[in-house]
Amino acid sequence: MNALSLFSGIGGLDLAAEWAGFKTVAFCECDPFCQKVLAKHWPGVKIYDDVRTIDTSELPRIELLHGGYPCQPFSTAGNRRGESDERHMWPHMLRIVRELNPRWVVGENVKGHITLGLDTVCDDLEGAGYKTRAFVLPACAVGTPHKRERVFIVAHSDSRGWDTQPLLCPSAPEGERAANAYGTSTIERRENPWVVEPDLVRVVHGVPRGLDKVRVKSLGNTVVPQQAYPIFAAIAETYNA
Repeated sequence: MNALSLFSGIGGLDLAAEWAGFKTVAFCECDPFCQKVLAKHWPGVKIYDDVRTIDTSELPRIELLHGGYPCQPFSTAGNRRGESDERHMWPHMLRIVRELNPRWVVGENVKGHITLGLDTVCDDLEGAGYKTRAFVLPACAVGTPHKRERVFIVAHSDSRGWDTQPLLCPSAPEGERAANAYGTSTIERRENPWVVEPDLVRVVHGVPRGLDKVRVKSLGNTVVPQQAYPIFAAIAETYNA
């Protein structure tokens, strides 16, 4: 099951999709630091650097297209300029959806998108032949010590069976890899907030300012993989039903 990743960041959605059984065939990410992270963890996978210039004829059949298109036009932390914001990239993601016609599309954005722009995204997908639903899933629902509410837009190109085969909510994956990604439990973090710190304690020793800046930015823009996993796992189940 091939997946195309747009606005990939450091691969939060991609890790969740991989857990669910999807194979990422290409990324699209413009940030150099994020590109290095993706290349390290997915060696050999093509990385496009501009969603506006992707030639979809180069790609194989795509079953899942997903992406967390930039949130700045919709975020309550910004000016909320919506479609007039130069960072408004949804139309370019929509162009790729129309050209590739994947069976499933998953979009991700901030909660502020609900009151600005979400109706347009859903209308655009419906106009492209997709049955569309939106969900709000907080990161705290999967055990993290922060709320981090995110809107997930889930669209299916074949509406037959959507209502008779609803998306389920599988638990986050088990095993050593998932445990490593999950980190320590919420209870441990509340009792000892330093338990998740690495051996190099940043607060005490400090790290190079440039490294700290890019890491914080990348983490701020990513998605907790366990937060998105139930959606991708439910989609994967439709292929095995």
